[in-house]
Order: sequence, then structure tokens, then C-alpha cells
Amino acid sequence: MTMDGMILKGIGGFYYVRTDAGVIECKARGKFRKASEKPMIGDRVTIEVQDDGSGYMMSIAPRRSELMRPPVANVDQIAVVCSAAPPVTETLLIDKVAAIAEHKGIDTLIVINKCDLNRGDRLHEIYTHAGFSVFRVSAETGEGIDDLRSALTGKISAFAGNSGVGKSSLLNCIDPQFQMKTGEISRKTERGRHTTRHVELVELAGGGFIADTPGFSAFHTEQMDLVLKEDLQYAFREFEPYLNKCRFTGCAHVKEKGCAVLAAVAAGEIEKERHESYCQLYESVRHIKEWELK
Repeated sequence: MTMDGMILKGIGGFYYVRTDAGVIECKARGKFRKASEKPMIGDRVTIEVQDDGSGYMMSIAPRRSELMRPPVANVDQIAVVCSAAPPVTETLLIDKVAAIAEHKGIDTLIVINKCDLNRGDRLHEIYTHAGFSVFRVSAETGEGIDDLRSALTGKISAFAGNSGVGKSSLLNCIDPQFQMKTGEISRKTERGRHTTRHVELVELAGGGFIADTPGFSAFHTEQMDLVLKEDLQYAFREFEPYLNKCRFTGCAHVKEKGCAVLAAVAAGEIEKERHESYCQLYESVRHIKEWELK
């Protein structure tokens, strides 16, 4: 008997697939040993159920989105958890994740946690102006949790956040079934001790799924390398009205004369912190050629 379902978890060569008949433990057929066909958490799959109730994975449906680090497929949105309270989140980290998501057609939610300690007014201003959905929340007081939970309903969401920002505590607050241990922040380094071991999709009581991720460290330069310098401008959504309006064709929007993006930054129409992040990311990818990605 064949069934359709979605992979919730993969451990030690076994995949746990959610179907209408419940969660079924499956093995993948030999053809999936190829790296290009390796099953990922979030994959929509067809399985063949055996007499003993176990299953074999037969096929993987085309993915609408894909993250390699952490490996999750079909993500609708990434919730970037940040904070203006220690450890303060650098805007570059937020913008790197947002650029990756934009490039891959995944929406981004900006979640300012610890707002009971610091409201994060500047973060709120930067990302609201850039056109993102921004949530002020507190895992300590519960402020904003209901609004955030509503934004997660019916979606597959991945969470990212620098260590110690309170991501695990926030997930526990959204849905107690996560039951994640929250590490204490080191007074010396002001960084948390992350405790998550693997990526797993957890179903919310009100609908939707959340994949916890190991933090911003997982979104390393390998992910950024997938964005060519010519494409990076499109990963900053607020640049769009000014593209193709520069004096020179092929403008990099870094320091060129007659650049419409730079003029928009000077006029306050684009936040300077966002443009600074763009310039740093552009520098990191400007030597990459398209053939190197194949």
C-alpha cells in the first residue's frame, strides 16, 4: 500500500514520515543514496507501507524551497530571532539570513526577543522600513507570543538566531511540547550554550510546523556563496524600486557615481545599516563565478 506524507525527522538512516494514518518509520530506497536525491526534513514523499507497519520511501516530490545548512525542504518562512539586549544581534547576521531567504523565495519574519529588557526600537525601525513583518516579543513576559503564533499557523517555519538570544525559550513559549533546555548565558562571552542536536519538524497545536535550527552559525558562507554578486541586489527587497535607474549599467550599488540605490540611502529611503550589510556581503561574493557553483 502506498501513502503520501512529509518527513518530520531523520535519524540514523531512518525517516519518520507524517501521513494520514500517523507517523511511519521508513527507510529510503538505494537510489536515494545519491547526494542529489538525499531525502530532507520537510520533503513531501510517497512511501510503500509493509505488512509490519514500517515503510520504504519510493519518491520525493519537487521542492518549492531548499536550505542546505540546516537541511530543510519546503520552508515557507524563516523567523530570525534577534535582540537588542545582551547578547546584542548584529544586523549583518540578520541581513545574511534574510538575503539567503529572499534569494530562495522564502519569506522572513523579524522577531525581536527580550523586549522586556530592551524594546529594540532601532531594529524595529530598520526592518519595518525595509518591508519585513516585525514582531516584538518576550519569552519572559509572554508579550507578542499570540501574534507570532498566528503568523506561524499553517506554515512551515524555520527559526534562526544567534546563540543566547533566547530562541529555545521562545519556542518553548510558543508551544510547550518543544521542551528544549535553555542554556545559561556565559557572563564572560555573553553567548548561550545551544543544546539542539538535530533538525526536526514539530507540529503546532493550531496547525503548521516549526523546524528548530542550530543558530546563525549554520548559515555560514557556504549558503551565501549560492548568491552571485549580480543576484545579491535582488536579495535586498527595498532596493527593487531603484534598480535599473543607476547612471551606469552593471552598477554594483557600493560606491559608484550616479547610483540610484546610494542616492536612496542618502535620502533615508533605504536604511544605512541594510546597505552596509549589502556591501559586506557583496565583498564576500564578488569573486565567485557562475561556473564555480555547478
